[in-house]
Amino acid sequence: MLALVKTAAGPGLSLETVPDPEFGINDVVVRVRKTGICGTDLHIESWDPWAAKTIEPPLVVGHEFVGEIVEVGSNVYELHPGDLVSGEGHVVCGVCRHCLAGRRHLCAHTIGLGVGRDGAFAEYVVLPVTNIWHHAARIDEEVASIFDPFGNAVHTALSFPVLGEDVLVSGAGPIGLMATAVVRHAGARHVVVSEPNPFRRELAMRMGATMAIDPRERGLGDVMGELGMVEGYDVVLEMSGNPTALRTALGVMAHGGNMAVLGIPTEEISLDLNEIVFKMLTVRGIYGREMYETWYKMTVMLQSGLDIRPAITHRFGFRDYEAAFAAARSGDSGKVIMDWTQ
Repeated sequence: MLALVKTAAGPGLSLETVPDPEFGINDVVVRVRKTGICGTDLHIESWDPWAAKTIEPPLVVGHEFVGEIVEVGSNVYELHPGDLVSGEGHVVCGVCRHCLAGRRHLCAHTIGLGVGRDGAFAEYVVLPVTNIWHHAARIDEEVASIFDPFGNAVHTALSFPVLGEDVLVSGAGPIGLMATAVVRHAGARHVVVSEPNPFRRELAMRMGATMAIDPRERGLGDVMGELGMVEGYDVVLEMSGNPTALRTALGVMAHGGNMAVLGIPTEEISLDLNEIVFKMLTVRGIYGREMYETWYKMTVMLQSGLDIRPAITHRFGFRDYEAAFAAARSGDSGKVIMDWTQ
């Protein structure tokens, strides 16, 4: 099969012919149809310090996908060839305390698809049946291909109640954009998006933001006054990993407010704990998706009218992967999709 491979330590990926993946009695073989490019893939492609200490080449990369089942192991009864599926990219141990308690998203022994095992930027991918999500009827195929990051957005956005609340989304990358649509759909009163990139601010407005501002030009406090907010933001979704953005957000939160942090910083961030203590704030780290409650929520929200398709801005055939990665890296993009059927 053809696959995008990190063949050796260093920048770049190669489109290579590799053996079809082997599968066991509890596994599912999926013919990949579409894939999404994630920030993790950009780190691996550029071979930054995180990738250099994490990735062991050769490795087929990629973890966001939708495809059609072509074969199942002998222990798999509930899924069949022809089913349209995606996959939970965190392969867990199944036997630790959290896994046995049904908290698989907290498994300390997680292996990442396309990070610790061969991934989905290929014509075929194999996952355990417990990692396969069978899509409901009439789910848009492009949306299905990005259920993994969509799940990050839903997990973050619904970490705290947002109905009637004033929400700040700090950072309008693809996940921040989808989270904007989620909290709007879930009944937030005002959704303010803070994002320096004008292309992504425009996308944020299309995704349902009340207002999208350039934090270099407008203060979040000024926005509060304009919208009639009295005490501050009730819920903050920190998607940027930017130290200044995080500290600024803490400063404009309402007493008793809640912050969900998904953005991964590239440096240590110092915080004034007085902001957290005296305002009685709750700060919660978010990683991945809850298996599989988040996946149910994604599906139901789409079935009830949520539309995240404006977050998808670029589409390429997989042979044009270099252009696809350049678009994803440019910043003037939302989600970038590669088609593996062309």
